[in-house]
Amino acid sequence: MGKPYLEIDIDREAIACYGISIRKIQDIIEVAIGGKRITTTVTGRERYPVRVRYMRELRDQIESMGKVLVLTADGSQIPLIQLAEMKYIRGPQSIKSEDTFLVGYVLFDKKDGFAEVDVVEECQEYLKQKIVQGELVIPSGVTYEFAGTYENQIRAQKTLVIVIPLALFGIFLILYFQFKAVSTSMFVFSGIIVAWAGGFLMIWFYGQDWFMNFGIFGVNLRELFNVHPINLSVAVWVGFLALFGIASDDGVIMCTYLEQTFNSTNLQGIADIREKVLEAGTRRVRPCLMTTATTILALIPVLTSTGRGSDIMVPMAIPVFGGMAIEILTMLVVPVLYSFVKESKYKRWCYMLVTSFFAICLK
Repeated sequence: MGKPYLEIDIDREAIACYGISIRKIQDIIEVAIGGKRITTTVTGRERYPVRVRYMRELRDQIESMGKVLVLTADGSQIPLIQLAEMKYIRGPQSIKSEDTFLVGYVLFDKKDGFAEVDVVEECQEYLKQKIVQGELVIPSGVTYEFAGTYENQIRAQKTLVIVIPLALFGIFLILYFQFKAVSTSMFVFSGIIVAWAGGFLMIWFYGQDWFMNFGIFGVNLRELFNVHPINLSVAVWVGFLALFGIASDDGVIMCTYLEQTFNSTNLQGIADIREKVLEAGTRRVRPCLMTTATTILALIPVLTSTGRGSDIMVPMAIPVFGGMAIEILTMLVVPVLYSFVKESKYKRWCYMLVTSFFAICLK
């Protein structure tokens, strides 16, 4: 790690014997070896600096640089090698500073199958143990911290903790404004819960060795669909946010038609309620399947993508694909829940009617 640096250690006792100051030695090193800008030439609109220093063959080796002459007060010339020690040392790859402090970067990566946040947290715990045990000594004035993608991940997680509940609450409000009933809104909202489970189920499938481990026409499906363990990264949670927005489509289609059916007919009994629910649900199966199918088919090119950006797009598409594949169950769940509520309300209405009738008779 790092690269070699030329270090010139001036011998103070030696230069004192010749009456030479530190400043003069440094000026000689700057001009003869490093080069010093003395003027600028002007050619039309162009400007070129003019620098003075030794020729390259006189300063490209330590031996040649040691022969640089230093003028003393009495007019004699002393080689630089007699006034300073010159050597190569291993130094940092680059010198940078932040907040007025020098900064050195240590780059490391993680193995496949490990999350970035988990790796950094394990590293922090490991270093703390070494410091407590005395095996790692942090010099005074030196500190360390983890940055990079880990820092971005932590920042994004803090944002998602706020964004995800707000998104779910916003979806529920939109459903409530549409159906004007908490129960109906909850029926549709149940599709999001089912889709959530489907997204996590698909992530679990991607981590299994047997999942899609077969080939078609000589093409292995695991390689085609980029099947590998998926960690809960920011991209995955963004995919869940997208899933929440489209997971309620089937429920909206089903509940809208159920509401229209029951608002246009009079109920004659529990059997009539179940018949109307079955009729309305049967007519909405095809639109629900079309909505789900178009979403799933649109995600296949994303799941099979490779190259730049695929490491972000594939984790985003996996929860949406799995969620919509399972979310199709809402076309069965929503009618059942809707029928249950309607039957409960009808039984309650009948009970209240009978109770009122007997109360009137007793009076």
